[in-house]
Amino acid sequence: MRIIEVFHSVQGEGPLTGVRTSFIRTARCNLRCVWCDTPYSFGPGTERSIPSLLREIRGHRTRNVCLTGGEPLLQRESVDLVQRLGGAGYTTVIETGGSLDVHPYLALPGVVLSVDVKCPSSQMEKRNRWENLPVLRVTDVVKFVIKDRRDYLYAKRALRGHPVAAQVVFQPLWGSDAGQLADWVLRDRLDVRTMLQEHKVLWGDVRGR
Repeated sequence: MRIIEVFHSVQGEGPLTGVRTSFIRTARCNLRCVWCDTPYSFGPGTERSIPSLLREIRGHRTRNVCLTGGEPLLQRESVDLVQRLGGAGYTTVIETGGSLDVHPYLALPGVVLSVDVKCPSSQMEKRNRWENLPVLRVTDVVKFVIKDRRDYLYAKRALRGHPVAAQVVFQPLWGSDAGQLADWVLRDRLDVRTMLQEHKVLWGDVRGR
């Protein structure tokens, strides 16, 4: 696999926020969100074998793994990696940009899918793969990164047009008005979770945290 970095931190997003986690960040991405906070993941990375990745994360002594990117679904070895993690008793959160097919990962053991729906501020909203949303489970997550009112209204329309069983997260873009987003959610009585990126609250926008 082509890997950018492997590190040990607390999960900053989604249902396992605050939980110690091993992160495997894959190389390359097929999207170019204008506000991307990990553009260094666009590069080729370093070739790593799956056994070497498993050995490294064992040293972190946690049962939670986050496979992120870049776009991990671009890596053909990701299915094998996640299958082996599940067989070893790990829970793996797969963070995907939402433009690629998630079906190969649904039957794998211990998998939580965290699927983005790109809003207009990303300039990637035309790449959303809407077919992913109906197959997600109650244990999975649909995430909207929201910068402004336009993004918020887009997210509301998306949920009306594509109901989901998964948990829905509205995540304010880092540096935007998070309180305003929470006010909109409260006013409209939306059944979503408004969540900050906890790792940035703790350490700022720092690579490898």
